[in-house]
Amino acid sequence: MFVGAVFFPLLGCLISGFLGRFIGDKAAQWTTVFFMVLAAACGVTAFIDVAFHESPRTELLLTWLDVGDMSFSWSLRFDTLSAVMVAMVTFISTFIHMYSVGYMSHDETTPRFFAYLSLFTFMMLMLVTADNLVQLFFGWEGIGLASYLLIGYWYEKESACKAAMKAFIVNRVGDLFFMLGMALTFWTFGSLEFGTIFAAIPQHLDDQILGFRSMEVIGVLLFLGACGKSAQLGLHTWLPDAMEGPTPVSALIHAATLVTAGVFLMARMSPVMEHAPYALGFVTVVGASTALFAATIGCVQNDIKRVIAYSTCSQLGYMFAAAGVGLYQASVFHLFTHAFFKALLFLSAGSVIHAMSDEQDIRKMGGIWKKIPVTYAMFWIGSLALAGIPIFAGYYSKDAILEGTIAAHTASGTYAFICLVLAAFLTAFYSWRLIIMTFHGKPRADHHTMEHVHESPAVMLVPLLVLSAGAILTGIVFAPHFIGHHQAEFWNGAIFNLPAKHMIEAMHHAPHWVPLMATTVAVSGIILAVLLYVVAPGVPGKLASTFGGVYRFLLNKWYFDELYDFLFVRPAQRLARGLWQTGDARIIDGMPNGMAALTAGVGRSAMRLQTGRVASYAFAMIIGLVVFVSLFLLGR
Repeated sequence: MFVGAVFFPLLGCLISGFLGRFIGDKAAQWTTVFFMVLAAACGVTAFIDVAFHESPRTELLLTWLDVGDMSFSWSLRFDTLSAVMVAMVTFISTFIHMYSVGYMSHDETTPRFFAYLSLFTFMMLMLVTADNLVQLFFGWEGIGLASYLLIGYWYEKESACKAAMKAFIVNRVGDLFFMLGMALTFWTFGSLEFGTIFAAIPQHLDDQILGFRSMEVIGVLLFLGACGKSAQLGLHTWLPDAMEGPTPVSALIHAATLVTAGVFLMARMSPVMEHAPYALGFVTVVGASTALFAATIGCVQNDIKRVIAYSTCSQLGYMFAAAGVGLYQASVFHLFTHAFFKALLFLSAGSVIHAMSDEQDIRKMGGIWKKIPVTYAMFWIGSLALAGIPIFAGYYSKDAILEGTIAAHTASGTYAFICLVLAAFLTAFYSWRLIIMTFHGKPRADHHTMEHVHESPAVMLVPLLVLSAGAILTGIVFAPHFIGHHQAEFWNGAIFNLPAKHMIEAMHHAPHWVPLMATTVAVSGIILAVLLYVVAPGVPGKLASTFGGVYRFLLNKWYFDELYDFLFVRPAQRLARGLWQTGDARIIDGMPNGMAALTAGVGRSAMRLQTGRVASYAFAMIIGLVVFVSLFLLGR
């Protein structure tokens, strides 16, 4: 089942990519959907078998590299962690593929789009089923390549090309740290196979490099690598610009694939991370800071997709904060629930954009909820789950993370708890600001646009309905397994915790006011949004004018892009220009060009001597004879 779940998307990609022009657009689209349905069926079945019936195992496909003492196999790792990821990725991706049939119906190159989409899914599946860091890195780079192709899919738009390049370059920064982490792992353990690494940890606890414990350095390097893919503070700048791609791409990136790779890496490497407490503290602080940072920016954005994009960045911060306190189970649980309601929100946003004739600015919307009632209801369900309102999926996973951070009884855990509570309040606020400005109030679009507002076709609405069920039910259904008292049997060794930490037990014994606080701040955020945008809609404008500096600071995303442009982009451009104009044009090209010019000059000078006059030639011969005789006589 696992093999089918992993390779069916690749088969769909190859058929759509190479045969799409022969079988037609519709056939190519539905072929990829068909293979994704097969993959999802295999993925869900494998999840049930591995998590509840079978023991973990590894299935060898082939030997990838065998040189001297270095050997890497291409294997599929069957354990609960990989089974959860495979089931989630294939299920979410299937409905995104289905939704794309309607959303991309007017595109002229749909076989190419669906081939890229299936390739993206396949690469993510290769990543989460890897049995060694090399195979994981193959999938890691594969999703980077696929994201570049999809973000820049509309390559005729300059903004899309720039966004794709930005995502590619920023991710390469993180990948450099990942490769350094892999190199140090191999240096320390002599292997990159997970089984070998994890078994050898007790023998290398005291190993050091440059005066630091190797475990700590490996943990920090791998986390910095994860920061690139998972858009943590400092390497987050590519994520909002990735909205230049089609909306289904945004949903796939933010819900099930690219950005979750870093969180998965932390969980997979939990046996190493558990022995790196300082690295975990660093993970906690960065994750919590990212959650609060992204939430503040989301409160003032006006692009419907960018608001949801910053909510993704914020929620990823929650996941890393949970991993940082050693609660990897809650981290993966939030990854799992988040996939459903974030895919729902992005696809609902796509339905709004479809209805509004490709308009994405919420300041030009309003008054449309009666015209697209299904999309409106789906937006509510996704936002309730995102805000962490009880019963909905996000409540169970976010509450577990808040309980875990306060129960850690560490300085970093307390800092994380404060940041995450504030982020929960802001999340609820900007979610309902988005709903109110998008669907309520007087219409702010032009008359022509409002006349054509319509509900999406069934092929787009059915995926929304299915994902809404996930946004409601996945929390209450899976909480007992992911983070319940019997979670050890569910995970069955796929996630490691030191016996002394007991984080799951500590989480369940957190103060009773923590869940109440989480719900209270979420409801308070909703109430504030209603007060500011329904009861007193003139107040936000006055606040923006009164606190203009703060408003511009948040609107410009804390000026990270401007800072990086000053520190890195412009110096790199000046260096490149100098190397081009001086190094290339003057030195590299100058030397052969100069020699050519010298040769040509000598040739022109010699050519002047060839006058064709016999008297001139005779005179030159006489002069030469006189010089020769003179030198001969002087030499004697």
